[in-house]
Amino acid sequence: MDAIDAAGWQTDGRVSALNSYENRVYLIGLVDGNSVVAKFYRPERWSDDAIIEEHRFCDELKAADLPVIAPLPSQASANTASTLLHVDPFRLCVFPKAGGRPPELDNSDQLEVIGRTLGRLHLVGEIAQFTHRAAIDVTRLGLASVEHVMQSNQVPMELNTAYEAVVHPLLEEVQQRFNDTKGIQQIRIHGDFHPGNILWGGDDTPHLLDFDDTSMGPAVQDLWMFISGDHQYAQARLGDLLDGYTEFREFDERELQLIEPLRALRIVHYAAWISRRWEDPAFQQAFPFFAGNRFWDEHILALKEQRSRLDEPVLRYN
Repeated sequence: MDAIDAAGWQTDGRVSALNSYENRVYLIGLVDGNSVVAKFYRPERWSDDAIIEEHRFCDELKAADLPVIAPLPSQASANTASTLLHVDPFRLCVFPKAGGRPPELDNSDQLEVIGRTLGRLHLVGEIAQFTHRAAIDVTRLGLASVEHVMQSNQVPMELNTAYEAVVHPLLEEVQQRFNDTKGIQQIRIHGDFHPGNILWGGDDTPHLLDFDDTSMGPAVQDLWMFISGDHQYAQARLGDLLDGYTEFREFDERELQLIEPLRALRIVHYAAWISRRWEDPAFQQAFPFFAGNRFWDEHILALKEQRSRLDEPVLRYN
């Protein structure tokens, strides 16, 4: 609260932690009766330049009338572009409080609205490129993740062979799929666009939040996390999304070949993400089973199932 006060907002003592593992996020009450959401960045994860690039992207999207929950400029600075705040020892930013509910993933109308919103977002995203943000690729999300997991010695010794036997062939196949789709446009995207990062407002508008993982990548990265279930169900959901998306932006159907490879990278990266954060007490409390065989048994099974999904027919649009 001292940090928020120093940044120019007057707090009234009301504070509650919000669900976030990567950063520390709080709902903060203000003396005028309103509230703001403060995000304290995890040290050493992103550079200042990368964070500022994220904030400027959000500003671009807002300027294009997209419903983005963007960081607020400092109340204690004459620099109205100052959204990354430094209050020793913290780096933080402040957002307006926003309410809403999760989207209904079986609702075709809502999926079309989400598709239209993404189409508009990607029109802005393709105007320029990031220079300080990460990219969606096999090296960072796949190979580096496996290397970390193996060097951390967190895989139980009796499961090492099983893990390596499935994860290396999986990533080889994923890399081949990426090689087969070279030439697909890489644009600025949300990067972690899943239902939990949408607040569905009473005005039937999907308010978008948490651009912490915004990156350079294929457009389909922002679509595939809304597509799950058996082939027929996934095909229908994809159709709803792309019906809306293509009202504003063309979609390169070659990107559909990357849906399951991208899902595989997320599964591989998930284990490394917990491993890298394991010394954080919040992770030990949230994932107590990570240190035992149960997690790795289930993780290896998920990798095997995902390898099988790579052999299934690719989803199509129309």
